[in-house]
Amino acid sequence: MAIIVRSLLHKVQMMTDESIDVAPRRRPVQARSRERVNTILRHAAAIFHETGVDAASMSAIARQSGMSLASLYRYFPNKAAIVHAIAEQQVEKMERALRERLQELNLSDAVDVLIDQFYEFYRHEPAYSAIWSGVEAMPELRELDLRELYTNARDLDRKLKEECPRIPDDRRWTASLLLPRSAGTVLRLAVTLPDAQGRQLVEELKCMARAYVREFVA
Repeated sequence: MAIIVRSLLHKVQMMTDESIDVAPRRRPVQARSRERVNTILRHAAAIFHETGVDAASMSAIARQSGMSLASLYRYFPNKAAIVHAIAEQQVEKMERALRERLQELNLSDAVDVLIDQFYEFYRHEPAYSAIWSGVEAMPELRELDLRELYTNARDLDRKLKEECPRIPDDRRWTASLLLPRSAGTVLRLAVTLPDAQGRQLVEELKCMARAYVREFVA
């Protein structure tokens, strides 16, 4: 048991050490550079999805991306920077989806649509589970996770204020934090389960979320 614990702590420490610098070395400006970065991230995501983050190497990412290791390092200083860049892309996709749906639908209808949409995203986005399962071991991912939470909460808060103007500000903000955080936690669990069981969990989540939203819109 002690050996297993030391091994797990070593993995966490390695990831934490590597995550000290997650800023890309080059910010792509030209179309060719942007395409190269997208190629790196696309192939890295496929590798993370297939082998997990721990087993992936910079050499494998460079090879699959059709470039030398030196070229890869010109764009990203380490594997943690690639993980962070992919996670950031995923967060931005989800933020856009939430914002668009809240504009199109009333809050009650948006609950079902968004939960289903996010479940499909979590299940099918390459490397999503592989990356976010290590969120606690990587401070930069925790920061990104919190950024997503507060961005989503601000969007929900605006929607609640529009549809339910009589709710006290402090309760409305608490609800705006609670809904995305609790839904995200359940959805991340659901994607680890067999599909039928995961979908059943999602249906129960929608029942809970609808009941909670009715408290405000009734």
